[in-house]
Amino acid sequence: MIVRFRNIIPFIIVSVILFSCTKKKTDTSLRTYRMGFQNFAPRPDFNEYVQSLNMWATRADAAIISVQLPWDSLLAGVTPQAYITNNYSGVVNYWRAKNFQLWILVDPADGLDRSSDAPILVADNKSIAQTPIQQLYRNYVIALDTILHPEHLGFALETNLIKGQSPDSIYQGIKLAANEAAADVRAVDAQVKFDVSVQVDYAWGYGNGGSFVGVDQVFVDFPFIQELGLSSYPYFSFTDPSQVPLNYYSRLVIGRSIPVFASEGGWTSANINAAGTIINSTPQKQQDYINRQELILDSAKAIGWFSLTFTDIDLSAIPAGTPADLNYFAYLGLVDINFQPKPALSAWDAAFQRPLQAGH
Repeated sequence: MIVRFRNIIPFIIVSVILFSCTKKKTDTSLRTYRMGFQNFAPRPDFNEYVQSLNMWATRADAAIISVQLPWDSLLAGVTPQAYITNNYSGVVNYWRAKNFQLWILVDPADGLDRSSDAPILVADNKSIAQTPIQQLYRNYVIALDTILHPEHLGFALETNLIKGQSPDSIYQGIKLAANEAAADVRAVDAQVKFDVSVQVDYAWGYGNGGSFVGVDQVFVDFPFIQELGLSSYPYFSFTDPSQVPLNYYSRLVIGRSIPVFASEGGWTSANINAAGTIINSTPQKQQDYINRQELILDSAKAIGWFSLTFTDIDLSAIPAGTPADLNYFAYLGLVDINFQPKPALSAWDAAFQRPLQAGH
């Protein structure tokens, strides 16, 4: 799932005043995973982006940029270097000043519809299956690495779900472009860790016939990966967080010495009734999920835990043309649309207060 407010705000943060956040440690055991968010606000408003950043940066030691390519800008002739500098350099400099590690994940497909190319490409009768579009993708990825210097770089998102739901031409185009982009980046950067992400719920068979299928094919199709990103929204498949198995992540990499990280996911704090899908939930269930997720990540000895939406989404303020599927993800924030904390925030804070294991 990729939430996109297009052309809303350049992430140029010159100075930010942080408020203090003191929490009691509830667990002194070491955590192996860094924790953080993508910068996000309930509405497309500069001041609210800053407010959100102020609030989550005190409870994080990592940050993530997980976005679709800016296909409209690239197709209009904007250079990757100009786009990245204008939109990301400022906030990345801010994160670096706080000693955050940076994960960047690039999504060449449609973040809300894994059966399709990105909407901009579809509207322009183009596809990632086409060589010129693959070259735009490659140019953009290498620019991300050389300008922003992330510690972790992801080349495609929810790859198993794309393989299962999209036309083969889209999947093959992504596979080819990702492998070529990985070679491009490795030629100039020997340090950055490579990854793609997979959709965990789908790998376990939810929405895929009900039987565990795993993700072995991902390692065949993307042999360059050194880490595996995990996307999971288990409220579509379970009625209570306690039902999610503790080996929900670790089972995907049994027999492999490859680190994993939660690249996106969460549990809705409110009921959802959209397009015939009814999901019942509460703020307490969301808090229970954060506690459960902590145990699942511990079991997997994960290296990262990210949420893409620190705040809920104000559905009344989303831009025209945003897919209705966004409703499914509107209540994943740890604070609501008015920045009021939900119970899940205290669970996150308790996990964050655990000391980070040396070397992570």
